[in-house]
Amino acid sequence: MAKQNYLVIDVALCHDCNNCFVACKDEFVMNNWMPYTDEQPRHGPRWMNVERLERGQYPRIDVNFLPKPCQHCADPACMKKFPDLVTKREDGIVLIDTAKAKGQKGLVDACTYGAIWYNDEKDVPQKCIMCAHILDGKASASICMPRCAHSCSTGAIQFYQEEPADFQKRIAAEGLKRYKDDESADGQVWYKNLYRFTKNFITGELLKDGECAEGVTVKLEGGAAQELVTNYFGEFRFDALDPGTYKVSAAGKVIWEGAIEKSVNIGDITL
Repeated sequence: MAKQNYLVIDVALCHDCNNCFVACKDEFVMNNWMPYTDEQPRHGPRWMNVERLERGQYPRIDVNFLPKPCQHCADPACMKKFPDLVTKREDGIVLIDTAKAKGQKGLVDACTYGAIWYNDEKDVPQKCIMCAHILDGKASASICMPRCAHSCSTGAIQFYQEEPADFQKRIAAEGLKRYKDDESADGQVWYKNLYRFTKNFITGELLKDGECAEGVTVKLEGGAAQELVTNYFGEFRFDALDPGTYKVSAAGKVIWEGAIEKSVNIGDITL
């Protein structure tokens, strides 16, 4: 099989600078790249939509950002519902036929990721095309990668052109995930450290004699058993947890037990 195009997005490296969003606007606002897509509206549609999530409770929280373009799915829901309007190229890129899709607002709701936007000015549904016009050499850009990856200042968005077998090795080596667990393993957009946006943590601080208890072993029961050691500040954090019931133990006793639906700061615990 020929090489395919992939985006790998590392949630841990995204700082919400929105360079990817601005680069996308710069490439498509007031630029007509037909037959790939008509120009993007200046306001409204976010073909590269950076989502935001705060986990935990004060003072132990983290804030994570997830750039979410069209996922260029292996078996796109939009294409299954509108096979005459959407195609998936051999290199993996999913495109909307702009000419045929005129007036087809139903295409917006066909996307399970909410990645298709409606351009009221042009009366047509649109989305990220992974800068296919650049990859095909139809644009004047000297780069040969999507603008979002080229403009990412932290390296959170990486672009690869690889054969599927080689990319499968990358998936295994880097622990890459699709945004939705039920997606096929053959889509074009993958995430690293996705747990920071889709999973939960349990955190807290241990104190002894009024001081931070450093180097104390803390154990977690529930799901896969875990064990770690408190840091200089006596803090610990078990991450990448699914909703469920858990028990936290330290110094031979249970210090917290309960069910979580989201990340939890159990506070300061005196041993």
